[in-house]
Formats: sequence, C-alpha cells, structure tokens
Amino acid sequence: MSFSPSHFTAVLLFALFTSVVFGITQRTAPARMLRYGAGCFALFAGSAIVISWLMFFIAR
Repeated sequence: MSFSPSHFTAVLLFALFTSVVFGITQRTAPARMLRYGAGCFALFAGSAIVISWLMFFIAR
C-alpha cells in the first residue's frame, strides 16, 4: 500500500521540513531556532491558505 498525501498535506510537509532547515541554519541559539522555525512554518502555511483562496475566487 502506497502513501499518497493530499495537496494540502504535501504543502504542510514542505512547510515543516523547510522551516526546520531554516531554523537550524539561520539562528544559533536553540530557543531562537525554535521561534524562527515556528514563524517560518506559520508564514508558509498561512500564505498557502491565502493563495489557495485567491486562486479559488479567480477561477470562478
């Protein structure tokens, strides 16, 4: 049985992995890494939702 994520799940996985890498490579203190990574994740996920709604209304 193969795993086939939905588009939204794939976007969230991309946001998670990218945010982890950004947090580790862009900050030195562990607390700042976590905060920066969480902020990046929120921005990635939030922008994906906003852009998807914009595309929904443009396509109508």
